[in-house]
Amino acid sequence: MKLAVLYDFLETIGGGERVALTLADHFGADLITTNADPTLSSRTGFPGVNVINLGQLRSRPPLKQIDAAWKFSRARFPKYDFYVILGNWAVYATRNHHPNLYYCLTPTRMLYDQRDAVMQRLGPMARLAARLWMGFQRPSDRRAIAHADRIVAISQNVRRRVTRYYRREADVVYPPIATSRFRFQEVGDAWLSVSRLYPEKRIDLQFEIFRQLPREKLILVGGYAAGDRAATYLGRLKPPPNVTLVGEISDDALVDLYATCRGLITTAVDEDFGITPVEAMSSGKCVLATDEGGYRETVVEGKTGFLLPPVPNAFTGKIQELDTATLRSMRGACIARAQSFDESVFLQKMRALLSSATS
Repeated sequence: MKLAVLYDFLETIGGGERVALTLADHFGADLITTNADPTLSSRTGFPGVNVINLGQLRSRPPLKQIDAAWKFSRARFPKYDFYVILGNWAVYATRNHHPNLYYCLTPTRMLYDQRDAVMQRLGPMARLAARLWMGFQRPSDRRAIAHADRIVAISQNVRRRVTRYYRREADVVYPPIATSRFRFQEVGDAWLSVSRLYPEKRIDLQFEIFRQLPREKLILVGGYAAGDRAATYLGRLKPPPNVTLVGEISDDALVDLYATCRGLITTAVDEDFGITPVEAMSSGKCVLATDEGGYRETVVEGKTGFLLPPVPNAFTGKIQELDTATLRSMRGACIARAQSFDESVFLQKMRALLSSATS
C-alpha cells in the first residue's frame, strides 16, 4: 500500500510536525506539506522522509492560512492507495483524496472556541477583517471536514470538540512520544517550559510566575513561525531576568534540558493534548500544568505532577512547596505513566486503523 501523509506546514519543530514525520517515517509514506524547511526532517531525527513541498506561503495571517487552504484544495496526488491527513489546512485536500483518514489535532481554534480571544487582541479594522474572514472560513472548514472518510482525534478533549463543532464522531489515538529518547540525570535548579511562543500558550502567565519568584529560574524553549504576531506579543511582555529564552534548539539539546531541569511548567489554554508533559514525565520530571484540556488526560495529580488554576499564586505556591527530595521521589511514577503514550502504542493503533480502513 502506497501511503501519503498531508500536513499543513513544515517550518517549526512542534507536536504536529513530529506526528506527521513519525507517520511518514514508519509507513514509508511521502509527506506532502507547504513552507517546508529542508533541514527540519533531519533536525528532528527523520532524515529519510521524502518531503513534497507544495510551495511557500504568504507570511502574514490570515493570508498564510488562506494560501495553504487553497494549495491543498488544488492539490492532486492520485497515485496513492491511502491518505492520512492532519492539520487545519491540509484538511482541504480531503475532497480529492480518498480513501482517507483525518487525524484531527483540533478543530481550528481561532474559528471556534478561541474566536473571541483572538478578536480581543485585534484593533478595530483588523477585527472587522477577521470577522469577515471567519464568517467565510467556518462553513468552508465544515465542508472540508464532510469529505473526511474517518476522523481520529488526538485526545478525548479534541474528540469532544469534533462532536461539538463538526457533529461527527471520532476515535481517539494519543499522539506518539519516543519515550526511550529521554532520560533522568538530576533534579536541577531551573524549571523548563517548552512551547510555541503564542498568546494561547499563556507565556505572560509564566513570566509573571517567575517575576514573583526571583530566586527561581525558568528556561523557555520554543519559537514561532515567521510573519506571525508572536514577536509583537513577546515584545510587550518583557521577560524578567530569571527567565532565559533560548528559541528553537536541537533534539539532543532539548533531551539534555529535560534530563537536568527541575520540572516542567506548561500553561496553555485548554491544551489539545500536550506532548511536552509526556516528554517531561519520560525524563522522570514533575509537571506543573493548568487544570484544563489534555493535561487532565496525562498528568496524574500528586503522583506525576499537579494541575493548578491559571493564576500566578497557584504556581508560585506549589513551586515553593516542592523540595528536591519530593521532586526526585516522583521519578518512577512519571516514567511509568509516560509509557502509556509511547510511540509504539500510537503506531500499533494506527496500523490497526489503516488495516481496517483498507480491508
